Amino acid sequence: MDMWLDIFLRGILIGLVVSMFSIGPVGVLCIQRTLSKGQRSGFFSGLGAATADTVYATVAFFAIAFVHGFIEQNQLLLKIIGGAFVVVVQIRRNRSGKVSLWRDFLSIFLFTIANPAISLVFVGLFAMFGISNDAGYINGVAMLVGVLAGAAGWWFLFTFVLNIYRKRFRPRYLL
Repeated sequence: MDMWLDIFLRGILIGLVVSMFSIGPVGVLCIQRTLSKGQRSGFFSGLGAATADTVYATVAFFAIAFVHGFIEQNQLLLKIIGGAFVVVVQIRRNRSGKVSLWRDFLSIFLFTIANPAISLVFVGLFAMFGISNDAGYINGVAMLVGVLAGAAGWWFLFTFVLNIYRKRFRPRYLL
């Protein structure tokens, strides 16, 4: 098997692992959007998380030392900006009543990107899967595309299955 294909497949596994086991506030928002607005909204929200995760995977793979210092110095500011943007997008969406897949994507992207600690998860997963930044540029890109594919695949499957059972969720059961 070619080296880039092997690293691509490892990237898919890493993307799946990160998305499956990070069901915190981002996962709850994706669930809420899937149940209230449908699978497309939930998937695009999850795609925002997958894209932000891929950004942090890129940081972890190519420039961890440089970017880690920047993130550490500006962590509070990043969280404030990301959180404020999510609040503004939610307020605007609630006022307009319109469904915007772009807003769903962007709000979750910014919410996820406001959590720089995820880059450390990627560092650990890269070590666990035997991936280092001396693998070369082409292999690095293959791995990052794999991370995005794995994470996006998880969010598609998750929202697809959730949408199938969407009609069974009643407000009284959710409480």
